[in-house]
Amino acid sequence: MLFIDRKGRRYLKILEPGKKITIRGEIRADELWGLDEGSRVKLSSGEPFLVMRPTYADLIPLLPRAAQVIYPKDTGPMLVWGDVFPGATVIEGGVGAGAFTIALLRAVGPEGRVISYELREDFAARARRNVATFFGAAPNWELKVRDLYEGFDETGVDRLFIDLPEPGRALDIVERALRPGGVFVSYVPTAIQLKEVVESLQQHPRFAEIESFEVLMRNWHVKGMSVRPVHRMIAHSAFIIVARRLAGDPEAVGWKPTPDEIAEGPAGDQPDDSLEEN
Repeated sequence: MLFIDRKGRRYLKILEPGKKITIRGEIRADELWGLDEGSRVKLSSGEPFLVMRPTYADLIPLLPRAAQVIYPKDTGPMLVWGDVFPGATVIEGGVGAGAFTIALLRAVGPEGRVISYELREDFAARARRNVATFFGAAPNWELKVRDLYEGFDETGVDRLFIDLPEPGRALDIVERALRPGGVFVSYVPTAIQLKEVVESLQQHPRFAEIESFEVLMRNWHVKGMSVRPVHRMIAHSAFIIVARRLAGDPEAVGWKPTPDEIAEGPAGDQPDDSLEEN
């Protein structure tokens, strides 16, 4: 349950029968059962709070974690550019606190399947608790504690996401796991990693349609005649890299661009002669 005070400060609390919720004052959890979302309650101190179920965007910044999470401003574009759809089979490399796992489970729905690989048992344990607490039962989710660089068990999956320091090392095993036409998405924080991953994808014969971008989020203050950007914004967090897995051997038909063509950049970076007037 999300408690919001009059200054907009948010407090994420878990309701347990017979227990008390303590912020600045307290209230019995049993008093909150059956309340409509958006109700206002007073704690023992007399301070009022707005109570609601948290949205995904509310939940993730407050999620218990030992590792950095993928924040909502990046989650949405990753799901859209990754083209995650209901019923998809998705591999997630690097589970962290389970924040992106929850987003994937919501996106694929009960008919889909999510398989997560995580090297560290402590991260895996935290992700299991967070998914169970904040998403619920997930019989279509499988978490494997092992080094993904040793290879995936699955083949023919629809989408594959990696949030690890060296995604370029994993391209051969990613290619074996993805079906032709499948989408690969990598999430890396630094420009050096961006360069290494994109160049590895460009040199790999089974990947094309490579895009890379970052997402910057700026909120706005609107009060009376004062309409302006807020003084602080959520700027760089990481780079998102997207590529498609190809079928067959693109080099055999001369489709794969040469190193010189790669250096020139995509056609979208060049002037479009078709727009010039005759």
